[in-house]
Amino acid sequence: MVRRWPLGLVLGGALPALLLPALAGPPAAATCAPSRASRPMGEGPPAVAEPPGPLPAAPVEPTPAPAGQADYRQWLRPTPLGWARLDHWCVWVEPAASDGPARMWDERWLGAVERALTTWGQELAITRVADPAAAQVRILRRRPPLLREASGRTRASHGRAELAVLAVDRDRGWILEPQVRVLISPAQRPEATEATALHELGHAFGLWGHSDDPADAMAAVPGPRPVLALSPRDRATLRWLYQQPTGFGRPVAAPKAAAPVPAPSR
Repeated sequence: MVRRWPLGLVLGGALPALLLPALAGPPAAATCAPSRASRPMGEGPPAVAEPPGPLPAAPVEPTPAPAGQADYRQWLRPTPLGWARLDHWCVWVEPAASDGPARMWDERWLGAVERALTTWGQELAITRVADPAAAQVRILRRRPPLLREASGRTRASHGRAELAVLAVDRDRGWILEPQVRVLISPAQRPEATEATALHELGHAFGLWGHSDDPADAMAAVPGPRPVLALSPRDRATLRWLYQQPTGFGRPVAAPKAAAPVPAPSR
C-alpha cells in the first residue's frame, strides 16, 4: 500500500520553506521496479498543476539566458527540493480498452500519446513499463477537472500535469523522486491530442514553466496550428535543465512514518 503525504509546492505562488533531505552518494542506479513504499516530502497542498502562463520570478532566482542564447530557462521553476528531473524515466500509459466500440477512439488517443513519447525519447532516457507502480510518470486518458485560479475563476483544459515529490523505496533503499500524473483528454483530434501530450510531457520531464513563443512545444499560449515537434528552443532549454545539479534520483535518509493517531476514547 502506497502512503502519500502532501507536498508543499504551489507553482506561480509563494514557495514554503522545506528542509532538504540528507543527500548522499551518486544517483541511484536506474530501475523501473515497483515501489515497495513511498512517502511524500514536506507539507502543504497534495499536488501542483501546471501554471496558466509564464511564471513570475521564483524565490530562488532563475538563471537568465546568456545574450544570444535562444532558450527560455528564465521561466522554469525548481521545487524547494531542487530541479525535478531524472537521468532515467519510467513511464506508464493507460492502455486502450480491450474490446467494445470505445477501443477505436482509445487507440487513436494512445497512438497520439505514443508519438509524443517517441519525440521526447529522442532527447531523454525513457523506459515504458506495464506496471504503474514502477513509473515516475503516469499518463491517463481523461479530461482534467476545472482548474480554479487565484482570481477565483475556473479554467478548462485538455491536459494537465500534476507533480508530487516522494521518497521512494524501490528495493534498493530510499531515493528522492518526482512523481507526475499526466491527464490527457480523449475528446480531441489526434493532432491536438499529440500536441497536448507533447506539452504536458515536457512538464513531466522537468520543464515546469512555459515558453513565451507559440512556436515552442512548451508555449504558454499555443499558436493556430498544433506543435508536433520540439523546437530548437525547447531542446536548448531541456539541455540546460539536464546540466543543472539536482538531488532527485539520489539516496535519501529513510523518512520517518507519521505518528499514529490515537483512537478517540469511549
